[in-house]
Amino acid sequence: MDRGALKALFKGMVEDRRYLHRHPELSFMEKETADYVQKRLEKLGVEVTAGVGGFGIIGRVRGGRPGKTVALRADMDALPIQDEKDCDYASGVPGVMHACGHDGHTAVLLALAEYYSGRREELSGEVRLLFQPAEEVCPGGAVSMIEAGALNGVDVIYGVHLWTPIPAGTAMSAEGPLMASTDEFFIDVQGKGGHGGMPHRTIDSVVAASALVLQLQSVVSRSVDPLNPAVVTIGSIQGGTAQNVIADRCRLSGTVRCFDEDTRELIRTRIHELAAGTAAAYGATANVDYMMGYPCLVNHPGEFQRFYESGAPDAGLKPATSPKIMPAEDFAYYLRQVPGCFMLVGAGNAEKGAVYPHHHPRFDIDEEAMLHAALLMVAMADAYFAEHASESGA
Repeated sequence: MDRGALKALFKGMVEDRRYLHRHPELSFMEKETADYVQKRLEKLGVEVTAGVGGFGIIGRVRGGRPGKTVALRADMDALPIQDEKDCDYASGVPGVMHACGHDGHTAVLLALAEYYSGRREELSGEVRLLFQPAEEVCPGGAVSMIEAGALNGVDVIYGVHLWTPIPAGTAMSAEGPLMASTDEFFIDVQGKGGHGGMPHRTIDSVVAASALVLQLQSVVSRSVDPLNPAVVTIGSIQGGTAQNVIADRCRLSGTVRCFDEDTRELIRTRIHELAAGTAAAYGATANVDYMMGYPCLVNHPGEFQRFYESGAPDAGLKPATSPKIMPAEDFAYYLRQVPGCFMLVGAGNAEKGAVYPHHHPRFDIDEEAMLHAALLMVAMADAYFAEHASESGA
């Protein structure tokens, strides 16, 4: 790994990240971002495939010698949040901002395109750069990119997330499950509306829905193995139009998060059962619209060990084992297809104002973390190539 060369690319990372931060685009709408990435890659002489599974971009740097194919991934989409930061690179798009670090991820991968494009002759194998749209919104962009062939011939894949909850200079990951699956549900409780002063002639959907909210709290506490982390959250309850009218319909919406497929299916089944039973107890009916989202993100054991024993230390980062975390990531789909590791790179720094959580309107990162992420990705790729050099005759 040429640390000097990567450090020399840091200024460009900052410029790219700040440009993208000023010009955010929502999931499935990343046209200008994709055009920006494509032009940058073409200028570097990188082989480009555009329009992959939507606005996805694939860059290929093929080495001068045969070998393995290592994929590196970055996500490109922003969030529907108003940027409240006071800085010269704040979002210029009302109601849209990069509040999760995806601009930094894209900037890192552009820098790695430049790094590897200047080292083709010494590279044994291929580095495949996946610029993915729509990580923030199900069904996500990973599935469509996979279906379009993004992983064809790929032997291993690595991804990073700039992570403000941990300080810059550190990196975390985990063997096996790291990030939760995420499902969504909507429950429509149907009753019989009427006058607020004559409840005996109605079926109160709000009362039935309220009882259901309480019943759903028992799913994790009484149906799920207490050794298996899980969350069932009711995020909204909507019913009624006036204080003296009993609503005929009330809607609940919520999210489910857990770390294994058996628990995931158990929770789904219990929600359906409790919705039907609780509604019936009040003379109402319930219709459940349950949407399976991203699966649990599960790192390959060998690739986690690579991260912990060589990748992070070689990058000059302090490695740590992460606890399971409930946010979800569609990088999980890639890991279902090929071995790999998803890594959290510390981007928090109180001195630089990088203290706000992800998806906060004042979210920002310590931009030094982008250099750390670049060093980590190269360290992981180099270690993988070195391990398999004998297989390619290098």
